[in-house]
Order: sequence, then structure tokens, then C-alpha cells
Amino acid sequence: MIRKIIHIDEEKCNGCGLCADACHEGAIGMVDGRAKLLRDDYCDGLGDCLPVCPTGAITFEEREAAGYDREAVENNMRKTKRRDPAPSFTGCPGSGARSLSGPEENPAAGAAEKAADTELRQWPVQIQLAPMQAPYFDRAHLLVAADCSAYAYGNFHREFMKGKVTLIGCPKLDSVDYSEKLAQIIKGNEIKSVTVVRMEVPCCGGIEQAVKKALQDSGWFIPWRIITMSVDGNILEE
Repeated sequence: MIRKIIHIDEEKCNGCGLCADACHEGAIGMVDGRAKLLRDDYCDGLGDCLPVCPTGAITFEEREAAGYDREAVENNMRKTKRRDPAPSFTGCPGSGARSLSGPEENPAAGAAEKAADTELRQWPVQIQLAPMQAPYFDRAHLLVAADCSAYAYGNFHREFMKGKVTLIGCPKLDSVDYSEKLAQIIKGNEIKSVTVVRMEVPCCGGIEQAVKKALQDSGWFIPWRIITMSVDGNILEE
């Protein structure tokens, strides 16, 4: 049968083993220091292993594969004494990908109370720590923001983060090119739109240029916009 199943790029795999720990069905194992899909019928195609991979070596593909065999998986769990579910992340707790549920809307809540609600929908938020693929990225509206912007603009959550997946960074402090990773996120998750919020200072131009290059390199033509903010919290351009 043709179905969705994971694919592991051995050249990208660094042998950390996090995906094998996250796969509670036992479909993934470590062979010669690299992660391998051991049995197609053990893979349920849900992708619990994707968010924990630090190198983006795991993706989905559609191909001829044996159907998921729940009975075989349960028998294997009993034999190997694996527990379902197993921890989905065993690395640094601060880097584990997770979706976050927002506050319930209360029609009677005042404007001040609503403005105080968080609109963060996922973790981690730092570009360098974010996985290249995660369930919350699928067809999401992406916000890429300079980390100073949330402090400069008082209502940042409500006006910019609401309904979006948020990634933040500082090109001056990180001294890295974000474009390659952002291109993989955009290309691999069918991002619907990208909004960039940057500060007026020249060094913040790096985050704008990284997103523009990422959009070009991804090959996707999607809506995008750049919002420039002053250091005293005023929107200068959008």
C-alpha cells in the first residue's frame, strides 16, 4: 500500500538517538551509530520522532510500505518491556518541541485582562533551538521577530503573535545565518505566510535579509510582510 511514512537521511543524522527514544513503537533503532527505520509496519506515520531531531534528518514521504500493525507493535512492546507512551524528548528540557494551548476566550473579560493573555503557541521560540519540522508548523502562519521587539511594543502578543507560530532571534548576538534553517522550515511544512517584525537599528536588518533569502531558497511563493519598529515602540513601516 502507498502511505505516509518517515524517511531518515543518514547523511544528516548525528547519531544522538533522540528519535529512537521518541518512537515508542520501536520502529526506529540505532545501527552503526545512525538512526534507521527498522520495520515499516511498526511506523504509525504520526511523526513523534520529527520534533526531537536536532538536525532535521527525519521527514515524511509517501511510498509503498507495509501497513501499520498495531498488534505486532504491542507484542514487541511486551517482549522488550517498552512502555507506551515513552518520553518524547530526552535531551535538554529547554529544547524539547511542544505545542502550547492558549487561554480560553472569556467574553466578559476586560481589555486589560485579554491583553495580558499569552499568545505563544509552541516551544522553543529561539530560531536556533527550533526544530525544522514539527506538527505546529504544518500550514502555519509564521512570525519571525527580533527578540527586542516584544519588549519595545507593549501589546506584541495580541497584535503580532495571535494565531501565529513565533520564532525569535538576534542576528547580531547569534552571529549566524538564519536563512538556511528558515528555508527548511518554510519548505518542509507548507507555511501559509511569513511576517517579520524587526527593530529600526541597522543590525536588525540581518533578520529581514535572512527571511527574504529563506523565502527565495524555499521555492515557495507565499504572502510575506516586513514590519519595522522604533526603539520607543512605534511602528515605522509595514
